Amino acid sequence: MSERAALVLFSGGQDSTVCLAWALALFDKVETIGFDYGQRHRAELDQRQVILAKMKDWPGTLGQLGPDTVLKLPSLAEISETALTRATEITFAQSGLPTTFVPGRNLLFLTYAAALAYRRGIATLVGGMCETDFSGYPDCRNDTIQALARAVSLGLDRQVAIETPLMYVDKAGTWALAHELGGDALVNLIIADTHTCYLGDRAHLHAWGSGCGTCPACELRAKGYEAWRTMRN
Repeated sequence: MSERAALVLFSGGQDSTVCLAWALALFDKVETIGFDYGQRHRAELDQRQVILAKMKDWPGTLGQLGPDTVLKLPSLAEISETALTRATEITFAQSGLPTTFVPGRNLLFLTYAAALAYRRGIATLVGGMCETDFSGYPDCRNDTIQALARAVSLGLDRQVAIETPLMYVDKAGTWALAHELGGDALVNLIIADTHTCYLGDRAHLHAWGSGCGTCPACELRAKGYEAWRTMRN
């Protein structure tokens, strides 16, 4: 098993693109995995391929970008009455969590990723989970991620590490890390090609990228971009 290989959970969004650049800077071999689970914002699946093509030979990185795998998980949408899998209002549920929370999503993603990594001889998974986003999704918290890493390691009888470089980084910090990793070129790629909007809007272009501009994901991304730009000036 190679200790210098990583499998990146890559959605085509801002966070996972920064994580991909981070992995390419640290690991000799990097593969990617994505998931088609009937998400409302399916535009991210198209953008994945655009980004991967551009980052295939990304300058100044240590790693080589290897195969990409996309798994279909339609059953997740079948059991999820959420604003990410149904055309319903994005609001807060009685639980206190936003209706964009898809129960079990990251738990399933990481488990499937670990199974693929096992077959590939990869010991490290990389994900863009973050505790500082507005949502507070329970499956994005560090305690959850590290507990799952332990469970997967036991279940596979192999040590599996789950790296989350954005866990304690806000969106302004994510923009800053992108610039640190790849300069203006990576920042411009994120603006032009990554997809964050929950509504799948690619028609409206803003300084921070494409999106409706009003959903929570767009608002978070926009505020982070403005904060980062303010810090730079």
